[in-house]
Amino acid sequence: MKSARRTSILPRIAFTSLCALTLALAGCGGAEIGETCDTGGSADECVDGAICTNESDGNVCRLICEMQEDCPMNYSCNGVTGGSTKSCQPDSI
Repeated sequence: MKSARRTSILPRIAFTSLCALTLALAGCGGAEIGETCDTGGSADECVDGAICTNESDGNVCRLICEMQEDCPMNYSCNGVTGGSTKSCQPDSI
């Protein structure tokens, strides 16, 4: 009887471990706002609500915006190369 019980527990342990691993990997997400990314205009590389934005020093994940009021002070809501999406981009000094 012990072996039958042990046999039924092993698949549960394996399933639970697989679920935990899947959740951990799903939580990794993309680059945070302000971090570098590879493909300008792509939202796939950045965390939710951000898009990879072309800047003079390279590509950086920036907050997606629709209007100026969506951006913090010293940032402007401007278009992103490669689409119609806009992001909050730092103002030039």
